[in-house]
Amino acid sequence: MQGGGWLTEWLSNLSILAIFFVSLAAMMLAAAFGQFVRRLKASRSEDDPDQSIAQEAVLLSGALGLLGLLLAFSFGMVLNRYESRRQLVTQEANAIGTAYLRAQLLDEPHRSRLSGLLIAYTDNRIKLAGTDLDHNPYLPTNDRLLTEIWAAVRAARESALSHGITTALLVTFNEVIDLDTERKVAWQLRVPGEVLFLLLVYLMLTAAILGHSADGPRAKRAALVLFILLALSISVMSDVNRPMTGRSRESQLAMIMLLQSLKSQPAEVFDKFDVSREGGDAAGREGSGR
Repeated sequence: MQGGGWLTEWLSNLSILAIFFVSLAAMMLAAAFGQFVRRLKASRSEDDPDQSIAQEAVLLSGALGLLGLLLAFSFGMVLNRYESRRQLVTQEANAIGTAYLRAQLLDEPHRSRLSGLLIAYTDNRIKLAGTDLDHNPYLPTNDRLLTEIWAAVRAARESALSHGITTALLVTFNEVIDLDTERKVAWQLRVPGEVLFLLLVYLMLTAAILGHSADGPRAKRAALVLFILLALSISVMSDVNRPMTGRSRESQLAMIMLLQSLKSQPAEVFDKFDVSREGGDAAGREGSGR
């Protein structure tokens, strides 16, 4: 279940193209209502037209200014959430990379076991981020791998203690598990439904005021252009507000680069300058020679 209220859920079920046309149609209907009120008022009123136009201009400028502020506020909330999700990808990649390197300080079989689990976990995380969290086939695998990783860390506690890295190992793998929760929560954060409802109301009111004020073909064409631009803005904002289903998802480049790096650096690579292992191998060869 995604957060954000019923309006957010309804918008999530619409395509971006549908959101554009629904927003445009709603504003045009509101503008048509404003024109109808203008004609009805003109047929019944005997007020000075110049004074009425001046009052409408002040009201329209205020409505447009307030709408601009509300759009900027809404876009700011959406972009802040997008930026947070993007930063979490990099933080998780760094945490997994650090955990992989610290796992190389352990003895076998703990080193190879944790290395393999971290590679499988990273690969599954990339797939998990590309599918809707509510119906994600990779979510059970993600949770199972986390359990296996912590079980492997627990099994390696004696090895970590002998090398003096118990605290460093626990802190690193705790961070990996914490980031899993943080990213899952970030995927479900949406703009509150009350904000979207308020934005929709202001769009309709501003369109109605604009329709009431527009007089002549040029003014109507300008109003149509403004409606199209506003509908485009709403469509883009709705797309970014869909963390798991929109086109504007956070890039998984950091995780992809990490996975490539882990696969190209198996555990044996880190034994290159291990003097103790080289000494052990040499002693073994001397013993076999005698």
